[in-house]
Amino acid sequence: MTVEQALSTAQTEVTPDSALPNSKADRTPLLSVQDVHTWFELRRWGFGRAGHVRAVDGVSFDMYAGDAVAVVGESGCGKSSLMKTILGLHMPTRGEIVFEGRRLTTLNREALRWYRSQVGYVQQDPFGALAPFMHIERILEEPLIVQGMKNARERADRIREVMHEVRLTPVEDFLGKFPHMLSGGQQQRVVVARAMILRPKLIVADEPVSMLDASVRVEILRLLQGLQRSHNLAVLYITHDLSTVRYFSERIFVMYAGKIIEKAEVNDLLRNAYHPYTDALLAAIPDPDAHNATHLREVPPGEPPNLINPPAGCRFHPRCNRVIEGLCEVQIPPDFEPEPNHFAACWLYKEE
Repeated sequence: MTVEQALSTAQTEVTPDSALPNSKADRTPLLSVQDVHTWFELRRWGFGRAGHVRAVDGVSFDMYAGDAVAVVGESGCGKSSLMKTILGLHMPTRGEIVFEGRRLTTLNREALRWYRSQVGYVQQDPFGALAPFMHIERILEEPLIVQGMKNARERADRIREVMHEVRLTPVEDFLGKFPHMLSGGQQQRVVVARAMILRPKLIVADEPVSMLDASVRVEILRLLQGLQRSHNLAVLYITHDLSTVRYFSERIFVMYAGKIIEKAEVNDLLRNAYHPYTDALLAAIPDPDAHNATHLREVPPGEPPNLINPPAGCRFHPRCNRVIEGLCEVQIPPDFEPEPNHFAACWLYKEE
């Protein structure tokens, strides 16, 4: 059974949106990303500034309690920089991130600690994410200590509760083990448990299954999906793998060269992509039919732009086969809405 088939089967096992508490009734954004720019300064040794890498360059969106949003794009498009800005690891150069009405850039040290207790982080590489000199109980206990849970009994109860949720059972068999004693899938379950240990409202998952075998990917995605549904979590799923997005997310944002260039409900975008770059991404999804193995797929020419000096106008125009001369190369396209709740930053959909 492929990852896609197993996830499709799993989708029938989860709670429908209508049964979730406050799933769509409360439309106040949990997280609001407002025109965020994250630029990294380059310095020429001994000669001052050499420019900036515009990793995130004007990104805006809202997330609500219970949302599952995927951010997709090729390597270097700005997904990870956007994720780290939302986590508070980078401060935005311009723009605002607002969480439950509080602006991230105005939070003091104590308030930033509170914010990080509300946002869990699932890393891509489970082995690299876990301290090799700590056993599992200590790894899961440390965030509770940092956040001020002083009662040892309460900490132990929380650890066991979360380990049951991520299916690391019997719990006693895992508490004293070190990360190198676990399989890759078990390590990733520990990473998920650590992200959940403080009962956050938002989970940021950075390529959470890309380092795992296909069979284990199904289990971890099912696990994340179940936690999202049972706790009404908002989940931001960072990935380049469009083949799993439809089974985990409700909305999808496509990034290219630091900008979000298409936003839609997952099924709408996969059924009918409007931006030429999204078309290219969908065409790159592997075809499981062996008879098509010799079929050469069309891919956009050239390479993604240099984010130190990105092209003027639409950043995809040097590679686009549908470019509008005199427009695409000089003006940055706004978000057009070719169909309800489906937005594409492309001049092809400019109203006459």
